Amino acid sequence: MLYYENGSAETAISSSGLRHGLETALASFGTIRRMLIVPPDITRIHSRAGDLCRFAYDWRPDAVTAIIPALGTHRPMGSNELTTMFGDIPQELYIPHHWRTDCTLLGEVPADFVAQVSEGAVEFPIPVAINRSLLDGSLDCILSLSQVVPHEVAGMAGSIKNIVIGLGGADNIHKSHFLGAVFGMERIMGRTGTPVRQVLDYAVETYLRSLPILHAITVIGQDRDGSLVTCGLFIGDDRECFDRASELSQQVNIHLLDERPATVVAYLDPLEFKSTWLGNKAIYRSRMAIADGGELIVLAPGIESFGEDPEIDQLIRRFGYRGTPVTLDAVKDDESLNNNLSAAAHLIHGSSEGRFKITYCTGGLDRAEIEAVGFRFAPIDEMLNRFGPVSRAVGTNLDATGEAFFYIPQPGTGLWAHRSFFG
Repeated sequence: MLYYENGSAETAISSSGLRHGLETALASFGTIRRMLIVPPDITRIHSRAGDLCRFAYDWRPDAVTAIIPALGTHRPMGSNELTTMFGDIPQELYIPHHWRTDCTLLGEVPADFVAQVSEGAVEFPIPVAINRSLLDGSLDCILSLSQVVPHEVAGMAGSIKNIVIGLGGADNIHKSHFLGAVFGMERIMGRTGTPVRQVLDYAVETYLRSLPILHAITVIGQDRDGSLVTCGLFIGDDRECFDRASELSQQVNIHLLDERPATVVAYLDPLEFKSTWLGNKAIYRSRMAIADGGELIVLAPGIESFGEDPEIDQLIRRFGYRGTPVTLDAVKDDESLNNNLSAAAHLIHGSSEGRFKITYCTGGLDRAEIEAVGFRFAPIDEMLNRFGPVSRAVGTNLDATGEAFFYIPQPGTGLWAHRSFFG
């Protein structure tokens, strides 16, 4: 059931509008005595989920039992990050999700179903394990806060992905990410009927139907000057909520280009992006736009590691971003990579497959580290002087030497692609 909807490509929802929509939906959902809130982490700071979390707490502070950010494999949020995103909510309410240890296995998505939806690309079952706090039978509402936006694994992010992957167990995450990578990002991003989304739907229908999950989903657009606009808020307890949000996101977050730029420059906000595990959104969201033989320059002053997880960080350093064939061979030959299939998926996602060059300009990883994993390196200060984000508009700009480049200041907010991919 859809409890609240407001959105269009021309809509701009204010903070008071978000509060009104959320309170309207919560009041309609039924009697709520105990509520668990599941927002995204700081890497989705632009989702407005931080505001929605605070509004939900303000509405019924006595009902909020805990807040569990949907970390997936990401590192737990620090105290300053919690305050930056969620304001002055008491920090004792926050519980970090430990994806390797905190989950209860509910069942699995059968291998034959996975093979069918992936067209034979993957033929293993995918376990369904979620954070055990979600299984507390005394909860009246599990408020899942998310943003729908084109995504490299699920096709469109948000909704039940926030639960099954964001608060999922190791095998959920490993195998769903590998499924998406092997099926192919170019066939997935910006679409709703993807293999991973079908696996998530199966998990909901088979194992999660009895949970009192209420989804509050935002759609965030971007003006040419880079400023963000809240175009939509959709709140409901079933797939319709996700579908309505996705329709709007496809209008405002997919940017189709008539020509492929030879040089794309993406800027990663250091508040959000500390690792290439996250920062490679610059690659994912622009790869369908960049010309063959072109270059992606990633301005990443906050990047200080490859993985969010120490084990995965070491795997990235060991195997590098070498392309799909090399990575799949490594999965067959190396037990450690085979046991961490999300890392293998990430290595595939982060390679241009030799089609264009990727230059990383970081504040915390040096030339030797960057070049060892297969990227090119350039000094961050030098490249900020040449391409820096001040007064740059989204789209075609001129650098300090007068050369044209295509600028994406917040690659996580959308998808840039040549029209031929969506023809």
